[in-house]
Amino acid sequence: MAEHIIVVGLGFGDEGKGAVVDALCQDGTARGGLAQDGLAQGGAAQGGAVTSVVRFNGGAQAAHNVVVGDRHHTFSQFGSGTLAGVPTHLSRHVLVEPIALAGESEELAALGVADPLRLLSIDADALLTTPIHVAANRAREDARGDGRHGSCGKGIGETAWYALLAGAVPGDVVENQRVIGVPGPAPTVGDCARPSVLRGKLDALARFYEPLIGAGTSVDELVALYRDFAGAVRVTTGDEVGRLADRGRLVFEGAQGVLLDQWHGFHPHTTWSTVTPDNARSLLGHRRATVIGVTRTYQTRHGAGPLPTEDHGVLARFPERHNGTGEYQGSWRAGHLDAVLLRYAVEACGGVDALAVTHLDVDGLKVATSYDAPLPSSGLTEFLSGRTPTLVDMPDPVAWLEEDLGVPVLVTGAGPDRAAYAVRTPVPR
Repeated sequence: MAEHIIVVGLGFGDEGKGAVVDALCQDGTARGGLAQDGLAQGGAAQGGAVTSVVRFNGGAQAAHNVVVGDRHHTFSQFGSGTLAGVPTHLSRHVLVEPIALAGESEELAALGVADPLRLLSIDADALLTTPIHVAANRAREDARGDGRHGSCGKGIGETAWYALLAGAVPGDVVENQRVIGVPGPAPTVGDCARPSVLRGKLDALARFYEPLIGAGTSVDELVALYRDFAGAVRVTTGDEVGRLADRGRLVFEGAQGVLLDQWHGFHPHTTWSTVTPDNARSLLGHRRATVIGVTRTYQTRHGAGPLPTEDHGVLARFPERHNGTGEYQGSWRAGHLDAVLLRYAVEACGGVDALAVTHLDVDGLKVATSYDAPLPSSGLTEFLSGRTPTLVDMPDPVAWLEEDLGVPVLVTGAGPDRAAYAVRTPVPR
């Protein structure tokens, strides 16, 4: 049986995970048609067909860019193997936003993907993100003013928080947020096919958030929309990942980056999501997997939070075609590659087996090898905000990273297009 692959970002997101997943799905035996457009460069075998891409964290706030010739799509909830014809499974750890998912399906159909929703399966236990969660998320960020956390404004944190409120009563404080009403059970994807159950949960959700956002979202309309959604996708129960894994190789696609992880990131500028490979390893059980950590050749992040190597010269040098200022997330930022944070992210993952390095089509790069003080065990956000990094030249990023982190680089990317990606050596089977 093929060994499975877990793809995880080692930065603050936007490392190039989508393009890497697309490259790994480019196996001529995996899918016909679209898969033949751009087999990976380098002439090496790629180690077996990919039968499914499994999302193991995050939700509609993901934005993974894949470019294939004149086609470009920013993958949000669909897996980034879709243009290669590989189906997607959204595991129970994904927060599913059906309205955005329907919009993304239409975008993919316009790119030539036939009936995209039929390429999806979704765990019935996955939490639903609704317009109510989105409105609450944005209301909280608006109230923070200049102290915004840098949320994407997609309702992800609010979805995760509401699901933690079982047994809570008004006035309680859960994860630093005051409970503002009487919570009910969190709605799930499985509820979409049970209108009476869903209606009860959405009514409770709307009443709970009314003090924060007022009335506005029609529960009747949501029930009708979500019933149609349940009829358009395959909703699964039980160990669907195990069933898929026993049929062939899976690629697990992570969202965001480890430096935003809910346990290891730098609060409060984090995501309510386990970004490390932990969820994917749990879903796989005893099955083996290769963990590939993804990094750019320079550091980026969106919005607020520490970025010790930030350099406006780097930002000006590398204009970003597919990343701009987000209404809630904030501005796009860039700096030199930060090996201190890269080592920290690798350690948070429990180690990685290999790297994928993107944005190799540049030269004259520098890397921060250390700071003016060692990383402390606590208070990292404040510590990182005042650091002076030591920068050295990095003429060959692949060689430098392989030596510094002690793992091979398996995937390289030297441009935005699929044709610029290469799987350098066969992925272990």
